[in-house]
Amino acid sequence: MARTMDFTKGSISKQMFEFATPLFLSNMLQAVYNIADMAIIGNVIGKVGLSAVAIGGDIAHFLTFLAMGFSSAGQIIVAQHVGAGHRDKLGRIIGNLFSFLLGISLILTLVCYFLCPYFLSLMNTPKEAWDMTLDYVIISILGVFFIYGYNVVSAVLRGIGDSKDPFIFVATAAIVNVILDVLFIVVFKWSVFGAGLATVISQGISFIWGIIFLFKKQKELNIELKLQHLLFDREIIGLLLKLGIPMAIKSASIHLSKLFVNSSVNYYGIIASGASGIEAKLNMLANLIANAVNVSSSTMVGQNIGAEKYDRVPKIILAAFSITFTADLILITLIISFPKFIFGIFTSDSEVIGACFQMLPLFVALFLASALRSPSNGLIDGTGNFKLNFLVAILDGIINRIGFAILFGKVLNWGWIGYLWGDAVAGFTPFFIGLVYFLSNRWKTRKYIISK
Repeated sequence: MARTMDFTKGSISKQMFEFATPLFLSNMLQAVYNIADMAIIGNVIGKVGLSAVAIGGDIAHFLTFLAMGFSSAGQIIVAQHVGAGHRDKLGRIIGNLFSFLLGISLILTLVCYFLCPYFLSLMNTPKEAWDMTLDYVIISILGVFFIYGYNVVSAVLRGIGDSKDPFIFVATAAIVNVILDVLFIVVFKWSVFGAGLATVISQGISFIWGIIFLFKKQKELNIELKLQHLLFDREIIGLLLKLGIPMAIKSASIHLSKLFVNSSVNYYGIIASGASGIEAKLNMLANLIANAVNVSSSTMVGQNIGAEKYDRVPKIILAAFSITFTADLILITLIISFPKFIFGIFTSDSEVIGACFQMLPLFVALFLASALRSPSNGLIDGTGNFKLNFLVAILDGIINRIGFAILFGKVLNWGWIGYLWGDAVAGFTPFFIGLVYFLSNRWKTRKYIISK
């Protein structure tokens, strides 16, 4: 049975918790099968495999920037139209979102398949890990279509207030992924290729199940889907581009700057590369909480902006801050109290673990930035303010992250860990932009993306 929520009335705290919990669990399960790749590879193959999955994962993750940007835009468009009572337009919005993103995914897959060696060179991939990294990237690229498709399904369901069914899709995929990881890597000895193949198969299951669900449950979801909705509609594509381009640029610029940071770290060798990969996985744990709150708060803000219930928006942002601060303080306490155990999950290599211990203060900064960032992004995204999204993209994604990374890593000569510090400090950027936006009250003055 489909489960949707109306966020324009009722208890905000209760709604935030109910909507964010499945999102958090979905993100956690996605993190589990990403961590499973890292942990199994690190313990079965060693630090070369660890480096290959870390670098290959960075490249594969970057390729999803358009999916992240435009699906997030689609979610906000859906949420604002639901809040405004314009459900008659949802079919066209959903159809155009599918056509647009799946078309892009096919083009991106073809182009990137031939550019794999170039990407590996840009990332300063260590020679010892080159072949394994190439295997991982190639198989991951072949799964881009599924990633883009699932992002569309998930965006639509979350925009109309359903976060529980996407969780079920992800839960099934996570279980399949872990089983296939063990089968392909430990039993079949397929190394990192097996890890990539397991992830692609699980992503395919999520996408196919999501599509079937969306069509079967359209009456319960109060939407109507027809084949003609796949034809490009100028009005809908205009709305999608208006909000989606800045959000895609934000996603792409952040990923590009992270690739710059990670490439700089990889230059210092296999130990730094492996430690950086572990830092990325642990930071992902904080970000999965942040992303859940970001998605839930942006959907809730979007529906209320569409319904012109502006008095509920500050309460939504306050509830979001309460969740992120509580969660990240718990994470900080755990990693400071049990660092050896946590780092040992990923590798038994004493040199890599020693490098990880140097990053303990860095984790505090990363987790605090995560707690502050997501509610601010929820406000900016939910109102559909494409101009501020573009500003965040330029500052957070390019100027601040690369600038601070160069400052700490090269100018101050902090080495590989300095580049990671630059990434951490840049993470506070959306908070300050969102704070100014909130205090200005300009988010009350207009609806950015509701069509006429």
